[in-house]
Amino acid sequence: MNEQTLSMRLERVAAQVPAGARLADIGSDHGYLPVALMRRGVITAAVAGEVALTPFCSAERTVRESGLDQRITVRLADGLAAIEPGDRITAISLCGMGGETIRDILDSGKARLNGQERLILQPNGGEQPLREWLMNHDYRILYEEVLRENRFDYEIIVAERDGPVMYSAEELYFGPLQMQARSPAFLLKWQRLLRLKHKTLEHVARARQSVPEEKVRDIARQARWISELLNGTQCLT
Repeated sequence: MNEQTLSMRLERVAAQVPAGARLADIGSDHGYLPVALMRRGVITAAVAGEVALTPFCSAERTVRESGLDQRITVRLADGLAAIEPGDRITAISLCGMGGETIRDILDSGKARLNGQERLILQPNGGEQPLREWLMNHDYRILYEEVLRENRFDYEIIVAERDGPVMYSAEELYFGPLQMQARSPAFLLKWQRLLRLKHKTLEHVARARQSVPEEKVRDIARQARWISELLNGTQCLT
């Protein structure tokens, strides 16, 4: 992967960035996403934010060698602190982190959100708490996708602030749009996870050490939700 050839995962993220956007790519790593989008003429300006020095230097080098340092600003900053009012950001991407980490970045930096940005999020797990944060802050989920790359399942969640929105516990767990679309990648992901849940429950039943009853009930409830989803029946809390 480089600034010309993105991974399948980042290509799917790139597809959700609106034409003409001013992008803030938080946790930009090598800066491949904003550079690729700028070269393709999709975005008009970008900020690449990195909290760690090594990837910050990598992003700086990528941007400089691409001749785009007048249009892409690379900043060493923690989360949304990379965004300044003068950037006039219209889209924010956060990719390749746990859902809880993305949630915490959004929450700690929410004063820097003006509510007009499109959020393009690619969590590596932890989607449920991330969706809950979006719901609690009036963000409606506009697009969701599951894809499998290098033996890992990835999710992409796109959201915009759209007034109060309410999702059920199952929708927060699976994704409201994905529950409706039921794509092959989505169903395969949950088939794999159902097998893992059953193995966990079998292990707990055989284990000598005690596992908190609430934890066992939670795993069993999740397994039931997944079974009902895969069987096409209505999930009940």
